[in-house]
Amino acid sequence: MSSTPSQRDQYLVINVMGQETTALASMLTRLCTEQRCSIVNSRMSRHGTCAVLLLQVSGNWDALARLETLLPPLAKREHFVLSMSRSQSIEERPQALPYNVFVTAAQRPELVGELCTFFQQLSIDIEDLQSFTYLAQHTGTAMINLTLTIAIPARTQLSWLREQFLDFCDELNLDAVIEPWRPLH
Repeated sequence: MSSTPSQRDQYLVINVMGQETTALASMLTRLCTEQRCSIVNSRMSRHGTCAVLLLQVSGNWDALARLETLLPPLAKREHFVLSMSRSQSIEERPQALPYNVFVTAAQRPELVGELCTFFQQLSIDIEDLQSFTYLAQHTGTAMINLTLTIAIPARTQLSWLREQFLDFCDELNLDAVIEPWRPLH
């Protein structure tokens, strides 16, 4: 369920971790609907035996307060870990260009941190980061694939950024591409 929030709506970000992906999603989305909250954004993934569900919900202050009250006892009863925080919409964001970054490399524990630091030093926000590791089929080498969505400030010269990024990747022996974000449809 997703809808466009109104001006009076407030936001609550809910993060839960448990064992059952479908049960967590069903239980929490139903509770949000029952409390007259709208799911603005959601993401769920499995990490080993843990399932993680992240929801951003909107509603008036009363609906969110009821939801905040109901979630802790539910988490205790259903044996999932819960964290939640009130949030606000970003009213004024500087103009930025959305870009995707795709990286494939031999797995190194510090690689994700190095990429984050690179973009932080250039004042480029990371909007989304996903990674997974695997063993290469023919060689058995531990590999990592990373996908980042970044927000490049509009004032940034793209050719300069590409050059900096490619130099960074060459130094770390990364196979990488940076390209404009495109919708899936």
